[in-house]
Amino acid sequence: MLLHNIESYEIILASKSPRRQQLLADLGLKFRVESMDIPEDFPEGLGMTEVPVFLAELKAEAFCPILKDNQLVITADTIVWLDGQVMNKPSDYANGFRMLKELSGNKHQVLTGVCLLSTEKKVSFYASTDVWFKELSDEEINYYLENFRPYDKAGAYGIQEWIGYIGINHIEGSFFNVMGLPIQSLYEHLKTF
Repeated sequence: MLLHNIESYEIILASKSPRRQQLLADLGLKFRVESMDIPEDFPEGLGMTEVPVFLAELKAEAFCPILKDNQLVITADTIVWLDGQVMNKPSDYANGFRMLKELSGNKHQVLTGVCLLSTEKKVSFYASTDVWFKELSDEEINYYLENFRPYDKAGAYGIQEWIGYIGINHIEGSFFNVMGLPIQSLYEHLKTF
């Protein structure tokens, strides 16, 4: 592992996301997964960049009572932002259809807030990626929802799935951020933790 400065830590990834787990494993880190069910509520009035950082810190702070000196918790939260509104995970088919209809033909932002927490230190940051969707037909949206069931994904889509292959015609920023973890930024922050 290149990240010699954090070798003494037991790393905990506080996320059930298989995508985040894969990205962290591919970075070469040894970690264990331990997540808590924290309501993803945030105060009204937070700005686009504040929401994901607030939620990542909320998830990290839940570990404060049980965190040991040699542990480092990594938390993340990804939001989709369209026209001044947060698009969370869809509650059902109809909600997912509405979200994809709104994203269709438009540009939106995907933001991931990340928090690194030990007993001595807390570092929080975010990454933002602009994503452009082509005009999606109702048939394409229905096919995606029926076959991929993206109810665990902000904005009702995964860029690494079928809808990303056929529907996203341009991005500016980190692809991995859209998957749920800005791995390059995380690596840079871990190097100096």
